[in-house]
Amino acid sequence: MSASLSPLPALSHPALEAVEITKRFSGVVANDAVSFSLEPGEIHVLLGENGAGKSTLMNILYGLQKPDQGEIWVGGKAVRLDGPKDAIQQGVVMVHQHFMLVPVFTVLENIVLGVEQTRGQWGQLGVLERAKPARQIQALADQLSLQVDLNAKVGELPVGVQQKVEIIKALYRGARILILDEPTAVLTPTEATELFELLRRLTQQGLSIVLITHKLKECLAIADRISVMRQGKMVGTVYPQQASESLLAEMMVGRKVILQVEKPLMQAGAPVLQTRRLVVWDDRHQPAVNGVDLTVCAGEILGIAGVQGNGQTELSEALTGLRSPAQGQIDILGQDQTGASPRQLIEQGLAHVPEDRGKNGIVKTYSLADNAVLCTYYQPPFAKKGLIRPGAIARQATQLIQEFDIRPANPRVLAGSLSGGNQQKLIMARELSRGAKLLIACQPTRGVDIGAIELIHRRIIAARNQGMGVLLISSELDEILALSDRIAVMYQGKVLETLAIAEATRERLGCLMAGMVQS
Repeated sequence: MSASLSPLPALSHPALEAVEITKRFSGVVANDAVSFSLEPGEIHVLLGENGAGKSTLMNILYGLQKPDQGEIWVGGKAVRLDGPKDAIQQGVVMVHQHFMLVPVFTVLENIVLGVEQTRGQWGQLGVLERAKPARQIQALADQLSLQVDLNAKVGELPVGVQQKVEIIKALYRGARILILDEPTAVLTPTEATELFELLRRLTQQGLSIVLITHKLKECLAIADRISVMRQGKMVGTVYPQQASESLLAEMMVGRKVILQVEKPLMQAGAPVLQTRRLVVWDDRHQPAVNGVDLTVCAGEILGIAGVQGNGQTELSEALTGLRSPAQGQIDILGQDQTGASPRQLIEQGLAHVPEDRGKNGIVKTYSLADNAVLCTYYQPPFAKKGLIRPGAIARQATQLIQEFDIRPANPRVLAGSLSGGNQQKLIMARELSRGAKLLIACQPTRGVDIGAIELIHRRIIAARNQGMGVLLISSELDEILALSDRIAVMYQGKVLETLAIAEATRERLGCLMAGMVQS
């Protein structure tokens, strides 16, 4: 294994190249004659909507899938990749969005897992060599100015440190080409900045990096080149100096996209949601929410910022009746609703866009029309004297399909056959059509195309302008900043501070998300 990195000699050919790659799945063309090149020492960002073909292309370059047509070249030589092992032997390593680490293992054990060195024999078993790998790994960390405790349990480390462990693990396996899939998805702004500084140091050491992201600001900040895919094809490659967020969004979608929704001044009314000293346990019977006080007023959006895993999920579940609070009180529209069921809360005036749309937002085996009235199917005009009225349900679904541009525009299709973005638009349409007074929107644009993000943001602002109170829980800081009137930052189950939007800079929010409270 590599003990250290050394700069590669200047090359006249790309470090990695995909030539006319085509891949089909059950008749669907995921990659249509796609060509892509990565130069030595460059950070090349790959953009595209969901289903554009980015992941398929990267999986092919990492050996997880085989192309139907086309060639892969590494360092100027054509290669055949029958699996990730072949890719790693060529120096190509992929760091996935969801880390491939064993939480109960130490940093050292995770890094050497699968490439362990042994010494001596005891029966048929070798003794795990620790000292030599530890020296090699420490040399890599020192060379990259990384502070990592090799004896620490990975599950006890912050997410940003776990990300660095994944990168060291790749370098220990001899990586010269890194493919990073959404590497900042669960990082604070400070951690993301540190990651980008690390990536720059890696390119100075001779590595080449492909970075998949949907965050346009980050893309422009870190990329040497930016390539955009749409509907399985490569539509163009630009330099960041020539690009803008609006240009990249237009390349991704094929039309102009409004990235910043116009938001008039807040006209806040009476509180529609209040929590008092709320305590909620997680599945391990530990306090995930620890004494939280919140107030959401009619006509305002209160954003909850924070790195995923700091109690936001448990908070939303308690507020929507999916989890019983251990202590404290929840008032909705001035009435104590602590421990109320989801149906009771819905009838009280609550709308809910859940974090997990497949589990709590839709019934995949029901039609689009049935999902459109999932909360109100037993009420007029969708039922009369206990009997369902299919015509009224179909008319409601048709109207929502038109208003929210849900595709395909067929009320009879199964909800599970819709794309993730159209499932999310269906949920948003249903929840905003019921005349609710309070919306709890959890990760409302997670896994959603930029075109659908534009529509969803517009609808949330419109609901707020019409007097609805909105609690917005999102791990996307740009989304929080764009939509919120006030922002509360959660860290380890507590609200550290609540800021008016005018006071909420990225730097201040980033510090709070990392647990740093200004005195």
